Amino acid sequence: MKHFYLPFEKKEGFSYSRESIEQLSEYEKYQLSYHPERPRHLDYLTVFDNVQECLKNDEHGSCIIQTHRATLREGDMEFPVMLIGQQSAPTSNFKELHQLMKNPDLIRKWNQGMPTPAAFEKAIGAIALAEEENRTIITVIDTAGADPTEESEGGGIAWKIGRCMQALGESSVPTISVIINRGCSGGAIALTGCDAVLAMEYSTYLVISPEACSSILFRTRDKANLAAEISQITAREALKNGIVDDLILENEGPAHHFPEPAKQSFKEVLLQWIDKLNRTPKNEIFRKRLERWSRIGQWDTLNEDEILSFEKQVSLFIPKPKNVLFVARHRNCIDGAGKKKLDPVLYTKLFNDNFVCETCGHRYVRLSAHDYISFILDKDSFREHPETRYIVDKDILNFPDYADKIIEARVKTGAASSFMTGDATIDGKPVVFCATNFNFLGGSFCMSTAEKVFRACRIAIERQTPLIIQATGGGARMHEGCSSMVGLPKVHVAISSVEKAGLPVITIITDPTLGGVAIGMASRGIKLFEHNAGNIGFSGKRVIEQYTGKPTTKDFQTTWWLQQKGFVENTARPWNMREEILGIIKSHESKLDSKPELQEA
Repeated sequence: MKHFYLPFEKKEGFSYSRESIEQLSEYEKYQLSYHPERPRHLDYLTVFDNVQECLKNDEHGSCIIQTHRATLREGDMEFPVMLIGQQSAPTSNFKELHQLMKNPDLIRKWNQGMPTPAAFEKAIGAIALAEEENRTIITVIDTAGADPTEESEGGGIAWKIGRCMQALGESSVPTISVIINRGCSGGAIALTGCDAVLAMEYSTYLVISPEACSSILFRTRDKANLAAEISQITAREALKNGIVDDLILENEGPAHHFPEPAKQSFKEVLLQWIDKLNRTPKNEIFRKRLERWSRIGQWDTLNEDEILSFEKQVSLFIPKPKNVLFVARHRNCIDGAGKKKLDPVLYTKLFNDNFVCETCGHRYVRLSAHDYISFILDKDSFREHPETRYIVDKDILNFPDYADKIIEARVKTGAASSFMTGDATIDGKPVVFCATNFNFLGGSFCMSTAEKVFRACRIAIERQTPLIIQATGGGARMHEGCSSMVGLPKVHVAISSVEKAGLPVITIITDPTLGGVAIGMASRGIKLFEHNAGNIGFSGKRVIEQYTGKPTTKDFQTTWWLQQKGFVENTARPWNMREEILGIIKSHESKLDSKPELQEA
């Protein structure tokens, strides 16, 4: 078989013209974006000169990200660059690919095109090398998402993705990202947090695949086209929503059918942007980057009377019962022998285990934002920031039932949104404190959260106080499409500005902390993990088990499991976190006292 044809390519009258493609369904446009014959990263190397591979290794999945030194040249213009490209398959030649994929070893090597921790580690190394050699960084995006396996979780994939975003956010050289085909989920956002994001005309940029979105929204994967339409995943819609800076037009037709014109267009637009970004003085790069990310995202606002109509303090903490020693066991508790347990539980035992059942691992309660405020901060010291208090979620996609779900969540939690920030004290020491309500749409990361973190970081710098973030949530919010996901680099740049100001950032990681929340704010600062927490990582347990077809190991993604993997140093129960945080702050202060030059800086 020499070529691959999607079903719509075989239809009578389909001509590869812009008009024909515009008539396709949204899901067909999605299919077009990852057509196996669309040029891949290695194909685009032909537009560069002096191409030299670097950092090559044989670790599993490392080949999914390719790194090359190169020169982009046109006439008198010449720019040294570092290319960090996602290579989702060994070749775009379908006949060759068809033969290669008959080899089981090659199938394993290319890992369905999904980057592993080793691939992200290579990207991190390439970013450092680019800074050392003063090369503009160009990331090339083509991925269905990061590797959803227990092996990758054990390799710290969440923290590696977060480190990629941090490294790009702090880079001392200009950064450009180009989405050439499909840019999906954490695999894409790891490398798109750049000074400019470009997209090929027929590429897609999405927080979750249409099939997975359909499964969650409609309980079936059969409505993927509707999910694709709702989520606004095409490059043109990304440009309209302000999450892509420029389109690279495929004027002759889609790149898989007209590869050479597409490559030339790629080069022309890239030259324009690299020339523009390289005019920024080196000492202005980070400031300009902060300005760019401050404009990313959309949100609504409420007034004080609207907030007061539903605002209340909600505590989910289970208090010690009066006059008895036991509490009722949760429903459906099954022990290791498959026997249902019905006996009550000793409260002190449950309290010491941070409300996790020792028999089956069930969590009895996930605390509210107000619970963490109560346990950690001085009594009545928390004062919500007026700069963030009135910011609320915006339904930019008219996503089904989203507006109603927001209203329901406000009534349920007594909060305007899932995230709140404010000034407070701990043992009299001033801090900026940020807290998340898991009960508000699962604490999912969204545009309003990104903006609130950004403003809280600015306030921390103005006040010269530590920044403390209590993180929880199941990932980026599907209801806002890719616009929710692109807030993650915004958070990284903001947190980096706090650290650059010499202030401590302390992140409290609670159950659950997954996906966008994990690779975003939870991957930063000095991490304090909640004792006996679970569901901490990038891909959730259910996703991994569905993908691999086998159960995860005992204690998977718990604080204890992560500690064995070397990712946890500090742990505490919620009611003991105050002392731990105070110790971290005092340690930072003593370091400043011993190094007066840091204070002067």
